[in-house]
Amino acid sequence: MNRLSFRTPFVLRAGILLSLAMLSGLSGCKVQAPVDPDKVIIFGKAKDAVTLDNADASDGESSAVLVNIYEPLLRFKREETLVEPALAESYTVTPDKLTWTFKLRKGVTFHDGTPFDAAAVKFNYDRQMDAKNPWRFNGKFEYWHLFFGAVKSIEAPDSHTVIIRLSRADSTFLPNLALYTMGISSPTAIKKHGENYFKFPVGTGPYKFDRWVRNEKIKLRRFEDYWGAKPAIDVLIYKPVPDNAVRLLELETNSIHVLDGINPDDVPRIKKNPELNLITQPGLNVGYLAMNNDKPPFNLQKVRLALNYAINKPALVKAFFADGQLGMPAINPMPPMVLGYNTQIQDYPYNPEKAKALLAEAGFPKGFETDLWAMPIARPYMPQPHRIAEAIQSDLQKVGIKVKIVSFEWGTYLDKISNGEHTMALMGWIGDNGDPDNFLYTLFDRNNTVKGSAANYAFYKSEAVHQLLIKAQQVIDLDERAKLYEQAQVLIKQDAPWVPLFHSTQMMATRAGVEGFFLHPVGEKRFETIRWERK
Repeated sequence: MNRLSFRTPFVLRAGILLSLAMLSGLSGCKVQAPVDPDKVIIFGKAKDAVTLDNADASDGESSAVLVNIYEPLLRFKREETLVEPALAESYTVTPDKLTWTFKLRKGVTFHDGTPFDAAAVKFNYDRQMDAKNPWRFNGKFEYWHLFFGAVKSIEAPDSHTVIIRLSRADSTFLPNLALYTMGISSPTAIKKHGENYFKFPVGTGPYKFDRWVRNEKIKLRRFEDYWGAKPAIDVLIYKPVPDNAVRLLELETNSIHVLDGINPDDVPRIKKNPELNLITQPGLNVGYLAMNNDKPPFNLQKVRLALNYAINKPALVKAFFADGQLGMPAINPMPPMVLGYNTQIQDYPYNPEKAKALLAEAGFPKGFETDLWAMPIARPYMPQPHRIAEAIQSDLQKVGIKVKIVSFEWGTYLDKISNGEHTMALMGWIGDNGDPDNFLYTLFDRNNTVKGSAANYAFYKSEAVHQLLIKAQQVIDLDERAKLYEQAQVLIKQDAPWVPLFHSTQMMATRAGVEGFFLHPVGEKRFETIRWERK
């Protein structure tokens, strides 16, 4: 179909009417107040959220919503990975870096009208930290276990002071406090809704929750009592549209106004359209193939090395990242702009004959059969996961490895790989805070292989790597930390628990006239400054 056929005034008007109908949610004869289209933003995304309980979330589709409902004590500066005050106005730390005191912002209320105070902060953090806390509702709270193992206690000596004591110095503590999972929920709301709280979120952020119609929309409204600068728009809607091409069509026809997830081949189409804007930024991400080191034959290093030689990464980047313009082959498991990236490491070149020889040495001269799990949704680091899986399947077939491609619904996929049920799985990571620990410790440390809450999907358990990563967490000097991470990458490359695949450019698109939206290096999608400026 000709792209220009979607430019007719009738279709554009239809798109606007469809958007407003979606906004109103009319049922029966109920009369709704008129909707001002200049006060509405509809964000098209690949998948619905998994949960709206931010403390228990661990996926990007949920976090895209949560960062606009909840706020942590500290937040990332716009377009930077440095932190600034949010619900905390200031903080101090003792010389030994073990005791952190936060002074909280006064006059802040939750969306349910209850006051934000130190007791609320303690309630939230205790809920994540204490496995026996009655308000956990069988949640996993993966991020707390990944990033806050050094926290010993949380105290609230008065209504606007929080003291956090650590068992050891942690160089990542402050940026980790800015993670979306550290946003503060209303204790009253958690107690009111109990195990259903994940469907009725209450925070302090610029937008408050209105409704959630599963796989159709999440609707937020501007919080009129917000302590900061109020958003220019009244209503923010998240609309899941699983197919990238369909989502772009909806942007072109004005059914959505902001789009996440773009097929790289569609970038020229967006650039040529005067009604659309393309926003890009170097991506703080990695897409990878995790081999489950607990499951034969991937418990054998030579097998894992064979796959690194068997997969033609340059061809994948050329095919799926606009001829290499929007992505690059990954050598290490974190992108080059991160502190401690080891520039001396050479990648395993594409060499099918070397792969066959390694398989023979490992006892598989004729190869073997296995499964390859493919993500069901597109992510920035994996724009077309099923097609990428098919390309890898073809590469592996050439060295005698017969692969069956498997997939599941997104929430199920995450649960299963976290539980170690996969043999090989396509996955990726967008850095949460710009720190190397967030890549290497999260994705490779043995501490993160607990089934059911694992983030180390290779189930790689190197003691030598563990010791380097723990030491790096406790070192404040940046040069010393960088050297430790460089050493860890050498060992990881030798052991080859993954095939690191890509680093991609971060991209989003908007309708012309949408202003005030900014990409963030950690992938946060904050909408407090977005607005319409129609010409």
